[in-house]
Order: sequence, then C-alpha cells, then structure tokens
Amino acid sequence: MVMAPNGTLITAPVARQLAEAGIQRISVSLDGSTAEIHDRFRGVEGAFEGTLRGIRIAKEAGIEFQINTTITQTNLDQIPAIQQLAIQLGAVAHHIFLLVPTGRGKYIVDRAIDAAEYERTLNWFYDQRERTPLQLKATCAPHYYRILRQRAKAEGQSVSFQSHGLDAVTRGCLGGIGFCFVSHRGVVRPCGFLNVTCGNIRQTSFADVWNHSDVFRALRDYSLLKGKCGECEFKRVCGGCRARAFEATGDFLAEEPLCSYQPHSMC
Repeated sequence: MVMAPNGTLITAPVARQLAEAGIQRISVSLDGSTAEIHDRFRGVEGAFEGTLRGIRIAKEAGIEFQINTTITQTNLDQIPAIQQLAIQLGAVAHHIFLLVPTGRGKYIVDRAIDAAEYERTLNWFYDQRERTPLQLKATCAPHYYRILRQRAKAEGQSVSFQSHGLDAVTRGCLGGIGFCFVSHRGVVRPCGFLNVTCGNIRQTSFADVWNHSDVFRALRDYSLLKGKCGECEFKRVCGGCRARAFEATGDFLAEEPLCSYQPHSMC
C-alpha cells in the first residue's frame, strides 16, 4: 500500500504505526532541491528540512518512499537537481506532476509552464529512463504517452510492457476511464481536478454511477473529443488533460490547452 502523508509530520512513533499497518511506500513532495526554493513554493519556512527529516525516519522504519514534484515556472530549472536529490536520499521513484489550475492550483496559475516548456520537460523526462535508477512516472501529463511512442519509434523500438513497463499499457488521462474521485460527501467526479459531478453514492450505487454516468460514458468515447484532441492520432494513448480543457473552456471534451503537437490530419 502507498500513502501520501505530510512528510514534515512523520515522527518515529508515526512511522512505526505506518509500517505496522502495512504501508509499504509513502510519497513525499519536494518542489525544490534547496530549502529556499522548496519553502518558498510551499509557503512554509522549515518545510524542506521537515520533509527530509520525515523521509529519514520513514527509511529507518523500513518504509520506502517516492518523491513527487509539481512543475511550475518557479522550479522548472530545478527538476534535474531534485531528481539527483531523490537518488541521494534513497528514493525508489520520482513522479512529476504538471499543474492543473483547479482548487489551490488556481492561486499559482500564473506560474504554470507553457506548451513548449511542457514538451521540452517531458522529452527530458523520457531521456532519464535509461539514466536513473528511479522508477519514473509523469502524472497529469498525458502528452508523455504520445512523446514516449514518438521517441520509441524514432529510436527503432517497439513499445511493450517488456521495453517500457506500465507506461506501455496505460493511458495519459484516465479520469472516468480507469479511476475516479469520490468526495467525503459521496460526490463522484472523473478525477480530483475535474469539477464535473457524475453522481452521488449516497443516492445511487457506485456501480450504477461508474457504468451509467453520462459524463463517464462521454469520456470513454474518444470520438467525442473536440479540436486537435479529436483529430489526433494519439488520442487513445494521450487524450489530453480533461480537467485543463474544462478549466480553459468550460467543456471537458475540448482540446487540451497546453499541447503544442499538431495532428497529422491537420497539417
């Protein structure tokens, strides 16, 4: 089991309880390779040192950990250094998250990277596959699954589970397709970032919502995607971020606003 705690609150007793409860891995956020950058991003002085202390305590309790990094303009040039820090700390994985401007993300939307930076960052991340011992995963970055196939083809590789692991058998945007979000009030949404209600498990069974929600059914029909996403030859493996599309246009089927790729059919 994986848990995402606040690393700064992990104490030795807490770590022992986590281990005894069967938690095998924790995910901890590092958004800078130094205290200055991480603390400024988090808005809490001492957050960096607290996180490193929590990581050390978890390791001593036999719990492995992964580093999560939300990429923005603030720390874009820090990503290689953060990944090196993750290796030095003994992490097993590095997961990058591309900002989705919903919830608290709206308050830092002015720090979001643009489509060109998005593309460069994901290409760099692909390059690290053979250069780092860490397990790598790009989250809220559906373009990565298009880039992976483009790069593999250019390198004369076929994409399979044997060659690319889970990246070969998953899809970019899985909201309403492979998972969903259920709030503490029973409200069901495609993901935690896409603020579109699909039902309520206090009123309807989860199975009924999952199988019959009009929103879920629309998300699973890739022919309904609009704009570039609808024309894209990679829509089955990418699909664009439906939450970013919704925040930009009010339509969760609209094209991904942070994609620089031009589908062949539109060239």
